Amino acid sequence: MNVLLIGGGGREHALAHYLSDSPSVRIVFCAPGNPGMELIAEDAEIDISDHKSIIEFCQENEIHLVVVGPEAPLAAGIADSLNGAGIAVFGPSAKAAQLESSKGFAKDFMARHKIPTAKYRTFDNTEIDAARKYISDHKFPVVLKADGLAAGKGVVICNNEEEAHSVLNEIFGGKFGDAGSTVVVEEFMKGEEASLFAISDGKEFVVLSPSQDHKAAFDGDKGPNTGGMGAYAPAPIVTDAVLAAAKEEIIEPVIRGMAEEGMPFVGCLYVGLMIKKNKPRVVEFNVRFGDPETQAVLTVLRADLARLLASAARGELDKRSMSTEPDGFACTVVLASEGYPGSYKKGVKISGVVEADVDKDVRVYHAGTVYGDDGELLTNGGRVLAVTGHGWSLEKARERAYKAVDKISFEGKMYRTDIANKGLKK
Repeated sequence: MNVLLIGGGGREHALAHYLSDSPSVRIVFCAPGNPGMELIAEDAEIDISDHKSIIEFCQENEIHLVVVGPEAPLAAGIADSLNGAGIAVFGPSAKAAQLESSKGFAKDFMARHKIPTAKYRTFDNTEIDAARKYISDHKFPVVLKADGLAAGKGVVICNNEEEAHSVLNEIFGGKFGDAGSTVVVEEFMKGEEASLFAISDGKEFVVLSPSQDHKAAFDGDKGPNTGGMGAYAPAPIVTDAVLAAAKEEIIEPVIRGMAEEGMPFVGCLYVGLMIKKNKPRVVEFNVRFGDPETQAVLTVLRADLARLLASAARGELDKRSMSTEPDGFACTVVLASEGYPGSYKKGVKISGVVEADVDKDVRVYHAGTVYGDDGELLTNGGRVLAVTGHGWSLEKARERAYKAVDKISFEGKMYRTDIANKGLKK
């Protein structure tokens, strides 16, 4: 089959790699792609915000499957447009994408379907006094979330009343644009976080290897929230008992509930879990593969990825296209620009990527890179590269990832040195 992959980050580079490796794939096109993806896929040269152009490209190039990586095109209804043109797409409708594009919608949905999550209240920007009172009466820490899409940065844990009121003013004051016109205030859940990816055709689902992301910018889970500084898979915190509970109490009710409410979920449901005493609760939903978890999860996935995703897109999930047994362990370390997730420089020369990527058990995925006028590789984002090591033990996978990290250089290179430490302790 011919595949069009939409997106240009580290997640999409990993998807492009494993889609191009699928026996059922002839060619992968990417839009907009990145320097790493150029080596394994063709550049589609289309504007991903222009649905008409995407449809025309698919028709002209006999595209059998479109895979959507980032959340913004899904929230904008790209899946609706493609489905309307008779083109198979792996990704939910705009209505189903509200599980990510509106945290208030997701919380209300969970309340309706009795899915375990944190207690909460939702306030819009006309209810700031009520929000302040609710915060003042709340037990601390408290979590404030901008309702809309904020690139993984719209969630703030506040340790006292003064901090919470300040954050509330920032969100309502426009720090996250329209995403902050509504705020969700919820209890702080204690425990350990993990991530699950469920591939669904709207009726049935399969779950990929559990992973653990590292959201905080600095070692020891210190500093501001980021889009993710690293991940590993499988994550031992997700025991067989936890996985069974997550399927029965969370994923099944979501897939069933979305269908009952007339917006069947087709695509990858990302479930962010908080686990305490073997009981999982939902931190958040995303409606696509997570980043950087994807880089680790796909490394240990035994599957014809394209066949799996295409079957889900057609509404006929082929569970035989994958194995539930993971292929060893993977550890992904994100190399970021100094200052991320705040302001940072772009256009900084990168060296050592080729040298780091020679080991067959190491992959360097491009996340925020670009070629300069002279052909040199330069930084072009907050998260620059995602270095992934594979091994038959988590210790070996982690060792390979960090050895490769040491070979890559750019001014201001920032990364966490404790990715997967929690897993090793278990």
